[in-house]
Amino acid sequence: MEVINVQVDIPGNAPVLVLREVAGAGRLVPIFIGHAEASAITFGLEGVVTPRPLTHDLFCEAIDHLGATLTSVEITKVDGGTFYAEMVLKVAETESRLSARPSDAVALALRVHCPIWADDSVVETAGLLPDEDSEDSDDGGDVVEEFRAFIDNVNPEDFAS
Repeated sequence: MEVINVQVDIPGNAPVLVLREVAGAGRLVPIFIGHAEASAITFGLEGVVTPRPLTHDLFCEAIDHLGATLTSVEITKVDGGTFYAEMVLKVAETESRLSARPSDAVALALRVHCPIWADDSVVETAGLLPDEDSEDSDDGGDVVEEFRAFIDNVNPEDFAS
């Protein structure tokens, strides 16, 4: 997955992280996130360095100081509109997984330049094909509206196995 941008859903003033499938159909996966995380992701995308470390910068420094490496971030599932992620950390030859909010995990991944993956089920459930005729197709422009409609109409039974 690649981070396209962070947009603001106009009616609710809610930030939306837009990811795009790198392999496959290029589906867009929109994830509603908090304002602080939106800022952290935007700073990561733009390479902004602050005079003092912000929370995500500090966490990256702590990981490094402890001799660990953030090797990847995985968006593992979506359940009733809530997305889940794991951060894959490696210390020596030992790999550990930490549960995380996708917004925090992506903010960290952008800082350490590690890959971001999404489980196929996440892309199948929440992925939207970009509108090729849309001027915004490269930056996920209309995906926020489509995702809002998806969230408004989703039923827990839609995710049952």
